[in-house]
Amino acid sequence: MKISTKGRYGVRAMGELALYYGQGPLPLKEIAEKQGISEHYLEQLMGALRKAGLVKSVRGAQGGYILNRSPKNITVGDVIRVLEGPLTPVDCVSKDNAEACEKAGACMTRKIWEKMRDSMAEVVDNITLQDMVDDIT
Repeated sequence: MKISTKGRYGVRAMGELALYYGQGPLPLKEIAEKQGISEHYLEQLMGALRKAGLVKSVRGAQGGYILNRSPKNITVGDVIRVLEGPLTPVDCVSKDNAEACEKAGACMTRKIWEKMRDSMAEVVDNITLQDMVDDIT
């Protein structure tokens, strides 16, 4: 599975918000400038993250975005799933896919794809935004 710019930029933007957590809203323009992301593109990503309940937008002259909960309670996996969808190398092992593959019982590659899915989830679900902040400070 390849993480697109949506996922990469979203994690970077959320890391920026985590860095300033508790200091009030961070303007979108400031996040975009610090992270080298198009403001228009970032606005789309933040909209998805807001709908998912990970960030809040604050209107007004001193407005911007803030994390909706503590950085220690938001994982990289939370962000990536909102922006990228399920973390699966192939559709037949997606936990969101209600229909099982018709060859699941006899598929010699299924275990490989399941292990890859589980390994990816293990990594991203065990790294919080706070861990990212702690790594650079």
